Amino acid sequence: MKALRWLPVGAAMAVVALSAPAARAQDKQPTATGTGGAAASVDPLATNAAIDVLRRGGNAFDAAVAAASVLGVVEPYSCGIGGGGFMTIRDGRSGRITTFDSRETAPATMKPDSFFIDGKAPTDAQFPINRYSGLSVGVPGTPAMWELILRRYGTYSLSRALSYGSDVARKGFVVDQTFFNQTAPNAPYFDDVPSTAAIYLDADGTPRDVGTTVTNPDMAKTYDLLGRFGTKHTFYRGPIADAIVQAAQSPPLAPTADHTWRPGLLVKSDLKHYRVLQRDPVTSTYRGYQIFGMAPPSSGGTTSQEALQIMQARPPAADKTQVLYNYLEASRLAYADRNAWLGDPAFVTNPVAGLLDPTYTAQRAALIGPTAPAGPVPNGTPPGAPPPGSSASVDKVGSTTHLSVADKQGNIVSYTFTIEQTGGNGIVVPGYGFLLNNELTDFDTASTTAPNRAQGGKRPRSSIAPTIVTKDGKPFFTVGSPGGASIITTVLQTIVNRIDLNMPLADAVWAPRASQRNSATTEAESAFVSSPEGTALRDVYKEAYRAPAGDEIGAATGIEFSMSGKPGHGGGGGGGGGHGHDHGGGNHGGPGHDHGHHGGGGHPGNGDPGAGRARTSSRHGGKHGGDLTFIAVAEKARRGGGAAAVVRPSR
Repeated sequence: MKALRWLPVGAAMAVVALSAPAARAQDKQPTATGTGGAAASVDPLATNAAIDVLRRGGNAFDAAVAAASVLGVVEPYSCGIGGGGFMTIRDGRSGRITTFDSRETAPATMKPDSFFIDGKAPTDAQFPINRYSGLSVGVPGTPAMWELILRRYGTYSLSRALSYGSDVARKGFVVDQTFFNQTAPNAPYFDDVPSTAAIYLDADGTPRDVGTTVTNPDMAKTYDLLGRFGTKHTFYRGPIADAIVQAAQSPPLAPTADHTWRPGLLVKSDLKHYRVLQRDPVTSTYRGYQIFGMAPPSSGGTTSQEALQIMQARPPAADKTQVLYNYLEASRLAYADRNAWLGDPAFVTNPVAGLLDPTYTAQRAALIGPTAPAGPVPNGTPPGAPPPGSSASVDKVGSTTHLSVADKQGNIVSYTFTIEQTGGNGIVVPGYGFLLNNELTDFDTASTTAPNRAQGGKRPRSSIAPTIVTKDGKPFFTVGSPGGASIITTVLQTIVNRIDLNMPLADAVWAPRASQRNSATTEAESAFVSSPEGTALRDVYKEAYRAPAGDEIGAATGIEFSMSGKPGHGGGGGGGGGHGHDHGGGNHGGPGHDHGHHGGGGHPGNGDPGAGRARTSSRHGGKHGGDLTFIAVAEKARRGGGAAAVVRPSR
């Protein structure tokens, strides 16, 4: 191995004076149609990076890592190399769909009561004590994921892909109102940590003003090191690993810090033993469409698909209001089961097949009455369920980001990654420029018996739900979203909008949202509450509402596919019938030679960061019967709007 030469922090900071003008992107465009490939994300710089890679001959996997590296700079409060994520992919040559888990892991010494405060289970009001701490930090999985995906499926080196992010980190990005608003509630804690304050706060401890430029030369240096030497010898071992452990064990506080930061349990051996895991996707059929999503430790695929199966078991809906009522109440039932049964499969027997069993979902569907219940409903007991523990619901809204990329070979990447809350645990690793995650607060920190209780080496349950939908083996659309516990309902409602209500994908993403997560009230955007359907749901079906933070739920992106430029049709039309007919098979085809529909392989340990892997033949793509047309969609308004683009726009 080449000798590593580590730049001192001061040398990295000196790059600021030499930086080019701040990176600027084209105006945000929330939808784009065309050929050659497509990408959609929350930020134009990231979307443009993906499109640039595709235009230069890279594939969707190369483009996804390049765009993700940019998001780690411009969306540092939502994602980055200090966190983890989940990815659902389609290999264009084989048609195989599989998933990868780069979820953070708990330190080996963590125990179910590690988050207790003064010997007692933490309350919701005490959440900041555990969040802003070294205790909440799990071993990051994102760098290992990027390296593994490129080695197995990409054509770019890690260095080449990360150059997009390092370029933006050096040149800087311009603070917008959304970024300012995300900084503001974190400022009192960021101000405790000099390495964080130096990047994201002015000298007086307030957020950087809108219109100012944020550079991060330490982040650029870190990307350069990862690209040059690989993640194994720079991130999971060596000085960066040492710096992560030091920051977690002894948070690097200023003498003037006015909060107590609990020390963490992370040690170097925890990073050394980290692995990305390939997992079989959760799969089911809904109104003739095949749904592929993430398996545990993410609850995203299982819970969204259980809700769909409950809806499918219901009698035909008479109108849009009934479709939405079925969606909300199916979500309530599925969330009750999620909280009771799902967790890291290395520690918990997850009854996934039982939760999706038609007999069981029909039983759950029969519990939906003419009006909404006044509060939470009990979980069911699916076939194959283990003895229950005490279930505790973790229902916090995090700040994740989602990236959708596809290329002309039929490769698809649906990737959601995160550092958990907006700003993670608040600690930038000194000298390396990235925020650490607070993912371990996703455990049921107040329970010692729940399936999602904290344990050493365990991956906390997630709600992340990167999803690919196919018809007859050909890709129809992909979708995913940030939003913590509301990720599941955002993805679920988008699928229902597209298939049951026959909305174009853009309208399905942009439609007003509501999220029922087995509580007394349904979280709903004001536009949903005031809509004719929202009013009827309140007045006739007795749904009670509460407002989400910022009047927003999720920030989805997606891509739809067709051979002729004509989008496919939804399933049951406006009625969304319980056994509705499918009329969408002919117009949204994809590339030919789609064989295995299930993929996966379930090969724990294949993600050794730094282990050389032979790349698959997907780099060359498959044969096609015509040009694949893409409809890329990002948010029009949520989180300030997103950016969608294609390689060759339609005229």
